Amino acid sequence: MKILFVHQNFPGQFPHLAPALARRGHQVLALTDEKNERPSPVNTVRYKAPEPVQTNGVLGRTYSDFAERGLLAARGARALRDRHGFSPDVIVGHSGWGETLFLKEIWPEAKLLVYAELMYRTRGHDVGFDAEMHPDSDEARFMTVARSAHLIQGIVQADAAIAPTRYQADSFPPELRQKITVIHDGIDTARVCPNPDANLTLPNGQVLDKDSEVLSFVSRSLEPYRGFHVFMRALPAVLKERPQAQVVVVGGEGVSYGSPSRDGRSWKDILLAEVGSSLDLDRVHFVGRLAYAEYLSLIQLAKVHCYLTYPFVLSWSLTEALSAGGYVVGSDTAPVRELITDGQNGRLVPFFDVPALSAALIHGLAGDPDAARLREAARQTIVNGYDLQRFSLPRQIEWVESAGLMG
Repeated sequence: MKILFVHQNFPGQFPHLAPALARRGHQVLALTDEKNERPSPVNTVRYKAPEPVQTNGVLGRTYSDFAERGLLAARGARALRDRHGFSPDVIVGHSGWGETLFLKEIWPEAKLLVYAELMYRTRGHDVGFDAEMHPDSDEARFMTVARSAHLIQGIVQADAAIAPTRYQADSFPPELRQKITVIHDGIDTARVCPNPDANLTLPNGQVLDKDSEVLSFVSRSLEPYRGFHVFMRALPAVLKERPQAQVVVVGGEGVSYGSPSRDGRSWKDILLAEVGSSLDLDRVHFVGRLAYAEYLSLIQLAKVHCYLTYPFVLSWSLTEALSAGGYVVGSDTAPVRELITDGQNGRLVPFFDVPALSAALIHGLAGDPDAARLREAARQTIVNGYDLQRFSLPRQIEWVESAGLMG
């Protein structure tokens, strides 16, 4: 078959699927934003990067921006069709940025498959979950409805869709959910595995290894959506009780999912202003974003890994920490409960319960007598259901190839 991947940041969620399909003899091509500098495992073509769209009123701004990207992606697709004679049998795209919106108009006979990452919902998910940081309001719900327009349109147009977790698939309403197959992106468990020899050199030259008492926290950005404020508020009690503990905090100081602070400061600066005087900052290491090998060493050597999240998209850092045999203390929120059962393969605490989080982190650092059992069960959770080569990739390949056989 001829298969076209469409993703503004390709390979995005498809670093394994696209080359695997090429190895199976399919003609695989990727269409991506001209500014995307990530290396690609397959041949790529590029569409013009969109400029911000000027709109009247805030409700239409999101749709206008994503529709503009969809238009430019469609023009790139048209050039592929008209100048190069390329007509895919199957299109695989991420619906989150609008790139798939108009592709059926270019290739009406192609089967359109979309990655359905999450449907924004006005209740029961992230909106209104954390009143302190993101106060609930009618206006917030209005904005959420408006932000969902391109996602609804994208999956309505699609012949089939894929979501990485049940929680994310179930964020879509039932009439759309029936199109979605749940297949996780997959974890390379051969690489992401326990390693007793792992070590990490901090910016100050200090070397951490398995004999160090390390608490790790990882997020793309240090922000409330990933519980950074709750984690920081738990640290004074942890550091007081565990005088040898070293805390390594990974993440940028911007915002990936939520809103910037009202006064423009980073959430890191805000939380340090709040609790910094109660912390031994010589033992709290903000390392920014790490290279993958360093990040992997950290989750392998950490005595305790803390993962917190709003009801939202699940982070790869959780699945990888489990695969590495990590002792994970997580938030008792729906996306985390899909992978962790309290007392079986990790520990869960209520998201907002700072004393409970402190106590759970201290318990793990002090030497939970069940730690070995929990670590082994954590690893088996991923090996037995999320392994890239055994489960995820074969199912993804079958999903794409079966789409090409649809009538």
